[in-house]
Amino acid sequence: MHDAIALAAREVTKRYGRVVALDRVSLEVRRGECVALIGESGSGKTTLLRCFNRLTDPDAGTVVVDGADVAGVDPVALRRRVGYVPQDGGLLPHWRVRRNVALVPWLRRLPDGPALADRALELVGLDPAAVGDRWPRELSGGQRQRVAVARALAARPDIILLDEPFGALDAITRADLQGSFLELRRDLGLTALLVTHDIAEAFLLADRIAVMRMGRIEQVAPAAGLHDSPATDYVRELLARTRVPL
Repeated sequence: MHDAIALAAREVTKRYGRVVALDRVSLEVRRGECVALIGESGSGKTTLLRCFNRLTDPDAGTVVVDGADVAGVDPVALRRRVGYVPQDGGLLPHWRVRRNVALVPWLRRLPDGPALADRALELVGLDPAAVGDRWPRELSGGQRQRVAVARALAARPDIILLDEPFGALDAITRADLQGSFLELRRDLGLTALLVTHDIAEAFLLADRIAVMRMGRIEQVAPAAGLHDSPATDYVRELLARTRVPL
């Protein structure tokens, strides 16, 4: 794995009125690495994730993507080159599947947008001939999430942000998509930042895990490091409650 830093948050703070969503958070994600953000609802996971594509702008601190301070980067251009899978998938219901997947190539005026869309569908295990002309409502939940991941990959980004991408799926479908994600990361060398409530999922998918609580990062470590050497009482209690095996 290359040690270059693809994503960095440095002393990032974000407030919503009196609520401190992020409190001087610092985090680095190396190129080709997957880091999972875990923690209870309201801990700041999604707020931090959305700072990296400027869906959220921090009140203080610095956010860096590919060596550039995103405060000086056009947010639209940034979102078109960083893949993003929102929690609900975010598919446009009035567009057929192939057009949904081809959205970013079309916005970026890339040649062969439909071909890029079909290739992305194949990458996530869907047959373009079978699903390309269907409406999102005609797909199963698992298929819709695969399409959402395909859309994030269609313009061939190096970096992908995923906000609870498998959270609403049944256990069998979720396990299947987790396996697909592991294969995609290996085959494409993706850098990924993943928000999840599921610690077992974080242990399975991520190289390192950042435990968040009340807008702060309690610990960042590989799964074995969290398990063997929890840095705080909160991390220890979180692991004890979830009984995650290694």
